[in-house]
Amino acid sequence: QVQLVESGGGLVQPGGSLRLSCAASGSIFGISPMGWYRQASGNQRELVATITSGGSTNYADSVKGRFTISRDNAKNTVYLQMNSLKPEDTAVYYCNVKITVLNYWGQGTQVTVSS
Repeated sequence: QVQLVESGGGLVQPGGSLRLSCAASGSIFGISPMGWYRQASGNQRELVATITSGGSTNYADSVKGRFTISRDNAKNTVYLQMNSLKPEDTAVYYCNVKITVLNYWGQGTQVTVSS
């Protein structure tokens, strides 16, 4: 079973920062695309950022310039540095890895941005 474990979520004030981490089981994920998605209450899950094994990144327009995705292939870990957080960033954030045609998801970590 592929396992993804997210951590780093929490409550932060607007303008603050959080760093999310996602550790994947095994050692076969270094060549697989990984990403972060989020789902706000009552909304569909949406893409936040993706990163290829080579480090190419893609961001949703809503987070571009504020969030940074990175990965450590040796640790099978992907990170999401979130700066200048806004209340609309509040959501459950999910880690994702795509292996061929299959998508695997973590359990999610709650990020709440509020005064």
